[in-house]
Amino acid sequence: MKNLEDWFHWIPRGLGILAILFVSMFALDSFAPGLTIWEQLRDFLIHLIPTYILALILWFAWKNEKWGGILFVAVGAMLSIPVFLMNYHRTGSVAVATGIIFLINVPFIVVGVLFIYSHYIGRKSQQH
Repeated sequence: MKNLEDWFHWIPRGLGILAILFVSMFALDSFAPGLTIWEQLRDFLIHLIPTYILALILWFAWKNEKWGGILFVAVGAMLSIPVFLMNYHRTGSVAVATGIIFLINVPFIVVGVLFIYSHYIGRKSQQH
Protein backbone atom coordinates (compact mmCIF):
# COMPACT_ATOMS: atom_id res chain seq x y z
CA MET A 1 0.00 0.00 0.00
CA LYS A 2 2.90 2.33 0.68
CA ASN A 3 4.00 2.14 -2.99
CA LEU A 4 0.55 3.23 -4.20
CA GLU A 5 0.55 6.04 -1.66
CA ASP A 6 3.95 7.21 -2.96
CA TRP A 7 2.68 7.23 -6.53
CA PHE A 8 -0.36 9.30 -5.63
CA HIS A 9 1.84 11.61 -3.60
CA TRP A 10 4.10 12.47 -6.54
CA ILE A 11 1.81 12.20 -9.60
CA PRO A 12 -0.21 15.38 -8.90
CA ARG A 13 2.98 17.31 -8.15
CA GLY A 14 4.66 16.22 -11.37
CA LEU A 15 1.54 16.80 -13.48
CA GLY A 16 1.07 20.20 -11.82
CA ILE A 17 4.62 21.23 -12.74
CA LEU A 18 4.13 20.02 -16.33
CA ALA A 19 0.78 21.82 -16.68
CA ILE A 20 2.27 25.05 -15.33
CA LEU A 21 5.21 24.78 -17.73
CA PHE A 22 2.77 24.23 -20.59
CA VAL A 23 0.79 27.36 -19.69
CA SER A 24 4.09 29.26 -19.35
CA MET A 25 4.93 28.54 -22.99
CA PHE A 26 2.16 30.92 -24.04
CA ALA A 27 4.17 33.80 -22.57
CA LEU A 28 6.73 33.34 -25.33
CA ASP A 29 4.44 35.15 -27.77
CA SER A 30 5.46 38.38 -26.07
CA PHE A 31 8.73 38.34 -27.99
CA ALA A 32 7.94 40.18 -31.20
CA PRO A 33 9.98 42.14 -33.71
CA GLY A 34 9.75 45.89 -33.52
CA LEU A 35 9.86 46.10 -29.73
CA THR A 36 12.90 46.90 -27.63
CA ILE A 37 14.34 44.15 -25.45
CA TRP A 38 12.99 45.93 -22.36
CA GLU A 39 9.46 46.09 -23.79
CA GLN A 40 9.66 42.42 -24.70
CA LEU A 41 10.96 41.50 -21.26
CA ARG A 42 8.22 43.56 -19.59
CA ASP A 43 5.54 41.90 -21.73
CA PHE A 44 7.04 38.47 -21.02
CA LEU A 45 6.92 39.01 -17.25
CA ILE A 46 3.33 40.24 -17.50
CA HIS A 47 2.34 37.22 -19.59
CA LEU A 48 3.80 35.01 -16.84
CA ILE A 49 1.33 36.27 -14.20
CA PRO A 50 -0.87 33.13 -14.56
CA THR A 51 2.27 31.05 -14.04
CA TYR A 52 3.09 32.89 -10.83
CA ILE A 53 -0.44 32.34 -9.52
CA LEU A 54 -0.48 28.66 -10.49
CA ALA A 55 2.97 28.15 -8.93
CA LEU A 56 1.66 29.65 -5.68
CA ILE A 57 -1.32 27.30 -5.78
CA LEU A 58 1.02 24.36 -6.41
CA TRP A 59 3.20 25.41 -3.48
CA PHE A 60 0.09 25.64 -1.29
CA ALA A 61 -1.16 22.24 -2.52
CA TRP A 62 2.24 20.75 -1.78
CA LYS A 63 1.79 21.79 1.85
CA ASN A 64 -1.96 21.17 2.14
CA GLU A 65 -3.14 18.60 -0.40
CA LYS A 66 -6.86 18.81 0.33
CA TRP A 67 -7.31 22.60 0.14
CA GLY A 68 -4.71 23.01 -2.59
CA GLY A 69 -6.53 20.38 -4.63
CA ILE A 70 -9.82 22.17 -4.09
CA LEU A 71 -8.17 25.40 -5.23
CA PHE A 72 -6.82 23.74 -8.41
CA VAL A 73 -10.25 22.30 -9.22
CA ALA A 74 -11.91 25.68 -8.59
CA VAL A 75 -9.42 27.60 -10.75
CA GLY A 76 -9.66 25.06 -13.57
CA ALA A 77 -13.45 24.99 -13.48
CA MET A 78 -14.06 28.72 -13.03
CA LEU A 79 -11.67 29.72 -15.80
CA SER A 80 -13.24 27.23 -18.23
CA ILE A 81 -16.13 29.55 -19.03
CA PRO A 82 -14.13 32.69 -19.93
CA VAL A 83 -11.53 30.62 -21.81
CA PHE A 84 -14.30 28.88 -23.76
CA LEU A 85 -16.09 32.13 -24.59
CA MET A 86 -12.89 33.92 -25.61
CA ASN A 87 -11.88 31.09 -27.94
CA TYR A 88 -15.39 30.61 -29.30
CA HIS A 89 -15.59 34.30 -30.21
CA ARG A 90 -12.12 34.12 -31.72
CA THR A 91 -12.68 30.96 -33.80
CA GLY A 92 -16.47 30.62 -34.07
CA SER A 93 -16.13 26.91 -33.40
CA VAL A 94 -17.55 25.09 -30.39
CA ALA A 95 -15.27 22.12 -31.09
CA VAL A 96 -12.10 24.22 -31.12
CA ALA A 97 -13.12 26.14 -27.99
CA THR A 98 -13.94 22.87 -26.19
CA GLY A 99 -10.64 21.36 -27.30
CA ILE A 100 -8.77 24.32 -25.85
CA ILE A 101 -10.61 23.84 -22.54
CA PHE A 102 -9.47 20.20 -22.47
CA LEU A 103 -5.92 21.27 -23.30
CA ILE A 104 -5.58 24.14 -20.80
CA ASN A 105 -8.15 23.82 -17.99
CA VAL A 106 -8.84 20.12 -17.56
CA PRO A 107 -5.23 19.27 -16.57
CA PHE A 108 -5.55 21.59 -13.56
CA ILE A 109 -8.86 19.99 -12.57
CA VAL A 110 -7.23 16.55 -12.82
CA VAL A 111 -4.26 17.74 -10.75
CA GLY A 112 -6.65 19.07 -8.12
CA VAL A 113 -8.61 15.82 -7.95
CA LEU A 114 -5.34 13.87 -7.63
CA PHE A 115 -4.17 16.13 -4.79
CA ILE A 116 -7.46 15.57 -2.97
CA TYR A 117 -7.24 11.82 -3.56
CA SER A 118 -3.64 11.81 -2.33
CA HIS A 119 -4.77 13.59 0.82
CA TYR A 120 -7.37 10.93 1.58
CA ILE A 121 -5.03 8.03 0.77
CA GLY A 122 -2.43 9.52 3.12
CA ARG A 123 -4.97 9.93 5.92
CA LYS A 124 -6.29 6.41 5.46
CA SER A 125 -2.80 4.88 5.72
CA GLN A 126 -2.05 6.94 8.84
CA GLN A 127 -5.12 5.53 10.56
CA HIS A 128 -3.92 1.94 10.11
